[in-house]
Amino acid sequence: MVAKRPPLIGLLLGAEEDWPRAFESILGLVGPLKVGGESVEITSERLRISPFDLTDPVDPGLVIDRLAYWYYHPREWLKKAALMNDTYLLNSPFTFQSMEKHSAYCAMLRLGMKIPKTVLVPYKNPVDNVRWAYTSAKYNDRFDLDAIAEEVGYPMYMKPFDGGGWRGVSRVDDKAGLHKSYDESGEMLMHLQATVDYDKFARALSIGPETMVMDFRPEQPMHNRYAVTHDFLSEQAGWEAETVSKVVNAFFGWEFNSAEMLVAGNEVHPIDYANACPDVAVTSLHYYFPWAITALVRWSVFALATNRPATVDLETRRYYEIADDESLDYQAKMEGYRTLADAHFDTDRYWEFCEKHLAHLPEAVLEWVDSDGFDKILLDTVRSTYPAHEHEKFLAHFRGLVGLWVKDQHNLHQSAG
Repeated sequence: MVAKRPPLIGLLLGAEEDWPRAFESILGLVGPLKVGGESVEITSERLRISPFDLTDPVDPGLVIDRLAYWYYHPREWLKKAALMNDTYLLNSPFTFQSMEKHSAYCAMLRLGMKIPKTVLVPYKNPVDNVRWAYTSAKYNDRFDLDAIAEEVGYPMYMKPFDGGGWRGVSRVDDKAGLHKSYDESGEMLMHLQATVDYDKFARALSIGPETMVMDFRPEQPMHNRYAVTHDFLSEQAGWEAETVSKVVNAFFGWEFNSAEMLVAGNEVHPIDYANACPDVAVTSLHYYFPWAITALVRWSVFALATNRPATVDLETRRYYEIADDESLDYQAKMEGYRTLADAHFDTDRYWEFCEKHLAHLPEAVLEWVDSDGFDKILLDTVRSTYPAHEHEKFLAHFRGLVGLWVKDQHNLHQSAG
């Protein structure tokens, strides 16, 4: 039996201010909960980075990590907290450190998902290691980059095997572009990945059992990439896009992650779904920002209040048993994976908990988003993000989109009432 965790959420942060302020405000709307006959009030604090003894106590019962994917000291503290103190982590550094995009591609290909053809090519520049010259001369095979590219097919994308934030990603349309991108890759280890003719580029943000599939336009500037487009996918494609994101997360034990997919009709092709620090900035999510932070609060509160077990045991064999069942077609396998994912996230129990303990939260969040308190966060974020001469333009842009969300939510509440 896991000991009861402290009702404190730790925020391990980098340069972000917008969503932490929103998270703290929404968590303050939750109030005391009566769970299992006990009164629980969950609070949060922003964590500091200090030397630590491996036997030091850990105050938070749950930590939302936005830092350890690049800052190793807090990453090692998170590992210690999980192993020594049974701290619940969003996300676990054990799987995100070892299961980068390359491993995620391999795992989902193993499950039969429609991943575009992907080839890993050696480094362009030698690795900074004294053993490189000998090892390379003795064991590295010569290869024809042009021949590999012809097999993958133009156009394609070249991108780092462990990338993030669109670092090092380039579209390759021809042989000249291929060599230019490869020359610029330096010591980054790169994939060549085919593209497909697609109708929509979908991006799904998953937080625990909740998933929002959004119409994403990667060619636009960040403030305009998420289009406010409802029902932009067919019912089948929408279900499959949501399922891909949920299954990826349940398979790897991730709880706060985004997935990108190319959608052609009812065909969904996952292309990127290992993001240790998914984008939740108000200046990019805008309309979807209130949902994202509310979902993050709900899942964190649920995990702490119900003392949800934390584990690094992935039990991937359950998925492979479905993948290897020749009696099942693609749809049946996806449904089987989705059932495992819903069980992993206690989806039914989660929504029952939200209905019983957090039913007041959507209306409270709506009132707060429509207040001066939220607008102050928006104003501060715009002022810290954009040059002064663009402040009014972007304030109007984001106020308009958030205002649209407020209007839509009011209409939903009225129709439900």
